[in-house]
Amino acid sequence: MREIVLDTETTGLNPEKGDRIVEIGCVELENHLPTGKTYHQYINPMRSISQEVVAVHGLTEEFLSDKPIFSEIADEFLAFVGENTPLVIHNAAFDMNFLNTELKACGKPILSENNVIDTLLIARKKFPGAKVNLDELCKKFNVDASRRTVHGALLDSELLADVYLELITNRELNFSSTKKNQQNQNVIQNLKKVSRETFPIREWKLDSTEEQAHTEFLAKVKNPIWGEQ
Repeated sequence: MREIVLDTETTGLNPEKGDRIVEIGCVELENHLPTGKTYHQYINPMRSISQEVVAVHGLTEEFLSDKPIFSEIADEFLAFVGENTPLVIHNAAFDMNFLNTELKACGKPILSENNVIDTLLIARKKFPGAKVNLDELCKKFNVDASRRTVHGALLDSELLADVYLELITNRELNFSSTKKNQQNQNVIQNLKKVSRETFPIREWKLDSTEEQAHTEFLAKVKNPIWGEQ
């Protein structure tokens, strides 16, 4: 089964107020595992970007000034995603809103929300009340996120691919894992200390009184399943 793990970076939080996509990153999965095929594109948003947002993803207006606009990469993006391919996204509503706003603006078919797998919802259900942002999930699943000094669409998609695999397997993880793991190790060590000494087979012998009582009992049984002696 083919799936696409997807992430975007933007100029802000609201496409209805003019915010635009500045980066798209996609990772292809086959049977939940990365195939090595990716799609990555920086995009010129044709608008200003605040310093607060630049601090998040590190993409400046100057850097993006010579990059293609969204309409120029839309067909290539849609071709990579494919039709009816499940999209694995963390906080999918955010990315889908931006992508479909951009696709509508350039007259392209929008992405169906029916094909979306939202890992944020999966994580919230699996770990109710816990922090389930990508950084926290990477820590709890021991996914190496040391390269993530700033948000990046392709890198975040690669990390999310690993997190997604952990979320959909039956491996259990407690968010107080350090303490829990130590408790488990203590139990294991204590079990190792339990003696495994075996004892000789005990012989059981009936005395004459018990044998006589047994014989009298058998004589009273009608139609025994062991047949007549």
